[in-house]
Amino acid sequence: MKVLLAGGGTAGHINPALAIAGYIRDKRPDTEFLFIGNRGGMEQRLVPQAGFEIRSISISGFRRGFGPKDTLENIKTVNRTLKSSADAKKIIREFQPDICIGTGGYVSGPVVRTAAKMGIPCLIHEQNAYPGITNKLLRKRVEKVMLAVEAAKKYFPDAEVVVTGNPVRGEILTADKKESRKKLGLDQRPVVLSFGGSLGADRVNGAVADLVARSGIDGRYQHIHAYGKYGGWFPGKVEEKGVNLREAPNLDIRPYIDNMPECMAAADLVICRAGAITLSEIQAMGKPAILIPSPNVAENHQYHNAMALVNAGAADIIEESELSGELLIQKVDALLRDPEKLAKFSENSKKMAITNAAERIYAVVKKIVESKR
Repeated sequence: MKVLLAGGGTAGHINPALAIAGYIRDKRPDTEFLFIGNRGGMEQRLVPQAGFEIRSISISGFRRGFGPKDTLENIKTVNRTLKSSADAKKIIREFQPDICIGTGGYVSGPVVRTAAKMGIPCLIHEQNAYPGITNKLLRKRVEKVMLAVEAAKKYFPDAEVVVTGNPVRGEILTADKKESRKKLGLDQRPVVLSFGGSLGADRVNGAVADLVARSGIDGRYQHIHAYGKYGGWFPGKVEEKGVNLREAPNLDIRPYIDNMPECMAAADLVICRAGAITLSEIQAMGKPAILIPSPNVAENHQYHNAMALVNAGAADIIEESELSGELLIQKVDALLRDPEKLAKFSENSKKMAITNAAERIYAVVKKIVESKR
């Protein structure tokens, strides 16, 4: 079987594709895989690290403004769209896949659309309760739309849909806390893991800087923080607060976390946004969390994602409009002083997890491929 996967731009689109491919590879080791990603996207790093081949096309989204710069960029986007479809067609013709799976992001648009035109059966997977524009546009071109949650069904009234849940990487399900701490060189002090997404989030980074700086000075917590692609100012900000990062072994500060299963397994508390895949991984591991939903997303869907956990007694929340270093420190201290509450958060989070999503997706893939033969 040959499987073509397309998705990228953020870890929220890349990790589901990797989880799907990883599960199929375990079930059918003779399967051939090819990813198509956006040239320059983070998938160019993550996909090869996971052991899969990737080819590239160039694609971007349209700007909503009407200024000269917006118009120029939109003209470039039209040209990229036309060329990306031609490039995708060439790659698909060479690979000859049995099925194409899109997991969202701009790159999945031309790939899935082109594959469908070439008569290749296609699937798309939507991670959020409120779907992205690419998947909404592709819905009539695919055999099935696979959804993370039942609530997304209403956005696909004219498509074949199946609820599968969000796939999480096998490493997330098997990572061990004790072994992960040992591998990361961590001691018995509480471990805080924080990140604001693959691109970084200024407000999250700003608040976390206060917490990291305090831990750098008093050593009470071990802290792993990823500041993201656009957060390069973060280390300097912490050092301005009186911390020499080279002399603070309890602080692990980096632009991106490539070994998330280990870092999350090691953590006593996670501070993060409320993207669908991140929450699925938190639930799978049963990790207590302080969620800071991004307000800059369609239909404010991260807030609703976060409140599902809060209402289930599985997490705490700080809305970005209220976020400050002082409030974050208060909430972290209160939780890490209360082992009973941490345990309850963990228990309730794990109850929400769908841990067989990859298995459900594989069943859909297998059925469609076999029906086409």
